[in-house]
Amino acid sequence: MTSEVFSERGRLRPLTDRDRFGRAIERRDGADFPFYDGAPIELAPWRWGVVWAACVAGFLVLTFFPQPGNVVAIVPRTLFVAIPLAALALVAGRHWTAVFRRVGWRDLLAMVFFAVLNIAITFSVGALVSTLFRVSPNTTIAAAGEAGGVDAVALYVGSGIQLVGEEVFTLLPFLAVLYLLFAKAGLSRRTAIVLAWIASALWFGAAHLPTYGWNVAQSFLIIGSARIAFTLAFIRTKNLWVAAGAHILNDWVFLTAAVAGLAGASALT
Repeated sequence: MTSEVFSERGRLRPLTDRDRFGRAIERRDGADFPFYDGAPIELAPWRWGVVWAACVAGFLVLTFFPQPGNVVAIVPRTLFVAIPLAALALVAGRHWTAVFRRVGWRDLLAMVFFAVLNIAITFSVGALVSTLFRVSPNTTIAAAGEAGGVDAVALYVGSGIQLVGEEVFTLLPFLAVLYLLFAKAGLSRRTAIVLAWIASALWFGAAHLPTYGWNVAQSFLIIGSARIAFTLAFIRTKNLWVAAGAHILNDWVFLTAAVAGLAGASALT
C-alpha cells in the first residue's frame, strides 16, 4: 500500500512531510493508515457504522457473557476480537487485513518501547490521580494471585486475546473517525489524526467505566491516558500487532506483579 492522500482535486498524490503527523513519529517507509483516504479501498460511512456496531456487540458479549473462571472466559474474550474483525471482513472483503502488517525485529523493539512508555505514563498519571480521587481495583488483576495453575495459564492466554480485542475495539473507531474527519469533513490529515486520537482515548476510557465501578476520574484520566502510548504505537507503525503487543506486555507486567503479590498493581491497569 502506497503512502498517499487526496489532493484538493480528489487525485491521489504522495504523502509529503507537510502531511505527516511528525517526522519523528511517523516512519518514512511508505506506510499509511488504511481506509481513511480510499486506500486500499474506501469504506462508506454506513460501512464504518457496521464495524463500530460490531465493536459494541463484541464489548457487550465480553461484559455480559457468564465467566465463572478464566478457562470459560476465553470464549467471550475470543468473540470480543472475532466479532469486529468479522464485520470488517464483511464490509472490506479481503482488505480487512490491512490493519495488520508483518512484524519485524524493529516492531518487536517498538512493542517494548511503547509498553515501557505506557508504564511510565500510567505510574505518573496514576500517582497524581490517586492523590486527588478515589481509585478502584481491577478485579481481574486483583484476583490473579488466587488463580490455580490451569486457571492462571488461562488468565494469561485469555487476557492476551482480550488485549488484542481492546486494540481492535479502539483502533477501528480511530480509523472511522479519521476517515470522517479527513475524507468527509475536509480537515487536514494532521488535525484529523489528533482529533481521532482524542476521540478513541475517550472511547477506550468510557469502556472501562464498568470495570472500575464507574469511577470517571480513573477511567478517563488513568486508563484513557494509556491510549497515548498504545495509539501512538499504531500511528508510528500502522500495525495493529505492534499496539497489541505493547498492550499485552504492559498488562502482563501488572498481572505478574499481582500474581507475585505486589501491592497496587490492580489500581493502575
